[in-house]
Amino acid sequence: MTSNEIAASSLRPYCPYYAAATELLGRRWASTVLRALILGPSRFSDIAAAIPGMTDKLLSQRLKDLEGAGLVERSVDPGPPVRIDYQLTEKGTALGKVLLDLNQWALTWIDLPEDE
Repeated sequence: MTSNEIAASSLRPYCPYYAAATELLGRRWASTVLRALILGPSRFSDIAAAIPGMTDKLLSQRLKDLEGAGLVERSVDPGPPVRIDYQLTEKGTALGKVLLDLNQWALTWIDLPEDE
């Protein structure tokens, strides 16, 4: 029996931790925001520019959700001018490999409509 077969045989059909993780990351744009922060701290406007089609209101909400989950931290430099940066926490950074693996999977297996 291979290690993959052993791992698969020990899986149960339902895992509450997995369900909670997919609920959090499955929220609209959540994983896309996290992916945008992989390269380092960014300002709100830079994140918004990096994600076409996302409204500022929804970006603000996702950043609050991800901050509340301990994946993103917000830092304020009082300035002047005031500068607010967002960056991944250690917990968020730990997702980096998973997000990049998902990105690679998508590049290999997802077909986009011609107009994108």
